Amino acid sequence: QIQVAESGGGSVQSGGSLSLSCVIHGKIDRTYCMGWFRQFPGKDREEVALVRGASSSDGGTRYADSVKGRFTIARDSAKHTLTLRMNSLKPEDTAIYYCLTDRHGLCQGRPWERAWGKGTQVKGSS
Repeated sequence: QIQVAESGGGSVQSGGSLSLSCVIHGKIDRTYCMGWFRQFPGKDREEVALVRGASSSDGGTRYADSVKGRFTIARDSAKHTLTLRMNSLKPEDTAIYYCLTDRHGLCQGRPWERAWGKGTQVKGSS
C-alpha cells in the first residue's frame, strides 16, 4: 500500500517563499506521475504542478498558468520525494495543498491507481 505524507505548509507574507515536501512510502517507480494539487474552501481540487512518469512521451513538468514562473516542482525518484518551491506567494495562493502519486504516467489514473496525502495548509497574508 502506498502512503503519501506532505510537510512544509505554513503562513507567509505576500511576496514571500515557502517550500512543500512530499514523501512516498511504498512500491512506486519512475513511471509514476507525481504532482501537487490545491483546494480552496468550497471548491474542487485543482492541479498546481506535476511531473510526468519517465515512460511518458514527455517526462516533463506542467504548471497551472496561475503559478508559472513562481512555483517550481522537483522530483527525486531515488528517494521517492517531491518538492514544491513557492516564490512570490500571493494571498490567493492560500489553500490546502495535496501531494499525489499516480500509477498512470500522465496523472490520468483511475481513483484506485492514485494515492493522496492528507494535505498541508498554506496561507499567504497581505
